[in-house]
Amino acid sequence: MTITQTSTKLKSNKKIYLSPTNDPDFGEEWSHPKFSFIASTLSELPDIYDWSKSFIIALIEIWYGRRGISQISGNCHKLVARRIIYYRSKFNGNLKVRRIYVSQPIEGVSEITVTLKNEERVRSLILRFEGVDRRWICTELFII
Repeated sequence: MTITQTSTKLKSNKKIYLSPTNDPDFGEEWSHPKFSFIASTLSELPDIYDWSKSFIIALIEIWYGRRGISQISGNCHKLVARRIIYYRSKFNGNLKVRRIYVSQPIEGVSEITVTLKNEERVRSLILRFEGVDRRWICTELFII
């Protein structure tokens, strides 16, 4: 027996795929295969950086009252739309986007972190997008 053995590398052809998140407000009938979301490949989806930038601008305009929530409600779950309305009262004064960070842990999922400056305070906006039906859907939204 030798002290040093060569390690055997395991080659795995397994790839992690997106299993789309169902909107919890719609109930179990929407999880049926005929009605549920179909995951899209990255080639079928719009560029995430440009798309998320326009989504964030629309989100800030909703918080300032220049747009209605109905303009982006088709691109997010109902829970996210309610959170957008809830956070509307949390911001006052000028809100500036400092930086947008994009991360894609698996194909078809994008996690966006946005640093926002609100007067003297810096806050983080956390968004999660899933690529389904050839478009990006916002499934999570948090402000830290």
